[in-house]
Amino acid sequence: MGYDVVIRGGTVVDGSGTPARTADVALDGGVVVEVGRITGRGRQEVDASGAVVTPGFVDIHTHYDGQATWDDRLQPSSGQGVTTVVMGNCGVGFAPVRDGDQEQLIELMEGVEDLPGTVLHEGLPWSWESVGEFLDTLERRPRDIDCAAQVCHGPLRLYVMGRRGADREPATEEEIAEMGRLAAQGIAEGALGFTTSRTLNHKTSRGEPTPTLTAAREELVGIAEAIGRTGAGVLQVISDFPDFDSEVRTLLEMMRRSGRPLSVSLLQTAPGDGYRRMLGTLEEANREGLQMRGQVASRAVGVVIGLEGTINPWKVSPTFRSSPDLRDPAVKDRILAESPPLGAGFMRPERIFELGDPPDYEPPPSASLAARAGREGRTPEDMLYDLLLDGLAYMPVMNFFDGNLDAVAEMLAHPHTVPGLGDGGAHVGTICDASFPTTLLTHWGRDRRRGARFELPWLVARQCRATAQTVGLTDRGLLAPGYKADVNVIDFDRLGLERPRITGDLPAGGKRLMQPAHGYLHTFVSGVEVYREGEPTGALPGRLVRGGR
Repeated sequence: MGYDVVIRGGTVVDGSGTPARTADVALDGGVVVEVGRITGRGRQEVDASGAVVTPGFVDIHTHYDGQATWDDRLQPSSGQGVTTVVMGNCGVGFAPVRDGDQEQLIELMEGVEDLPGTVLHEGLPWSWESVGEFLDTLERRPRDIDCAAQVCHGPLRLYVMGRRGADREPATEEEIAEMGRLAAQGIAEGALGFTTSRTLNHKTSRGEPTPTLTAAREELVGIAEAIGRTGAGVLQVISDFPDFDSEVRTLLEMMRRSGRPLSVSLLQTAPGDGYRRMLGTLEEANREGLQMRGQVASRAVGVVIGLEGTINPWKVSPTFRSSPDLRDPAVKDRILAESPPLGAGFMRPERIFELGDPPDYEPPPSASLAARAGREGRTPEDMLYDLLLDGLAYMPVMNFFDGNLDAVAEMLAHPHTVPGLGDGGAHVGTICDASFPTTLLTHWGRDRRRGARFELPWLVARQCRATAQTVGLTDRGLLAPGYKADVNVIDFDRLGLERPRITGDLPAGGKRLMQPAHGYLHTFVSGVEVYREGEPTGALPGRLVRGGR
């Protein structure tokens, strides 16, 4: 018997959480057909001896809404073993849209997700009005990996309410009903779910809060209830929880009235253990029979500091903006004199670290800019200036208030959380967290020396099967007969991240941070090899995944 692909002799970590075993994996017709000892031959034979074989990773929190309309490669995610991405998170996207409102949606995405407006103006074709037409546009372009989209509350509110929606005015009963109708229609046409943002951290490029920030409980519950009548779809929320009890009541009511699962972004946003309150809420909701999950990051959420990135401490200097010879000591003196000291803003020397190659995402306090400068008798500004001439710095913020990732370990280990929040396709000049899946496997499954680690089969199950189930994708995330043939073959001993680098490959010459990984020997999507040793094969089997159908 012949197969499209046979992967032979690898250590199979199948996504179920069960112990690894040595086995062959046969792929045919886009699905896994056999796992075990396989005597038939494959048209492509892969020797996986000494390697780990896993399902493709499912990343449920990305923002490729723009990139997916102009690019056939959803990088940097597709270079990190990810074979399915879910976009349209946090209530920001580009559909539905009325003619004349495109600029407002660009300003919203530019401000919330750090995507330059020039890139979006150049790249977006705007060949749609409704959510269904947006999905049709996505479906027409083949890609390296699969993608799925969601109905976004921000554009939905603007479409139904016009300027009143953008100005965060209360919605009438009729407007809530219409938003619910359109959201349900989007789910029926193939969107995976509905997302909204309720955080002050999200602002338009004009500095205005997102249109959904203060949406009333009646609006959120009304939309969720309409979606519930379709019998499909998931809900996703990010919130500051200014009144924790009231906000939780809203989320619970959305699930109770709709019968649909909900996930919420979960981070350590301040010193202490405030995140445990949400972990307790997840436990209470699930005891009630509600399907509520927390999406958690696999490392700190912070910023990358660099001379070409969004966060550059010297860009306020007139001398720096004049494009001088930055290695000239006199130029350095002038730039430092024209720039505020690091402690004057949010960039604090004790929280800034060199981003080495390979990067260390759990650096000890002794490696901070402040500690190093003190040991060498230099100012932090002087040291950072020299560091940025040839490299990058990293400032972890959320999840790192204790100077370690112990809070992340606790959140990852919780039975009602899943990995997420990598924001692939967004914050292109500030972060490169699309590499979260690689960090999940390497840091937590192999490298961590400062605390708890996890078994590799458990980590793979969380990044593959658990994430897929969270968004209703029941056909992937498991290496078993009948499941989608999305597969990674990994040299686990060699698996690792390189330091991010700036590229200028976005529309209009826009720059973004990209982060190569090494150790991914083969990545298959629907049984077709899309990456080999980190390089694209040229194959584009990835498609739009429609949920409601």
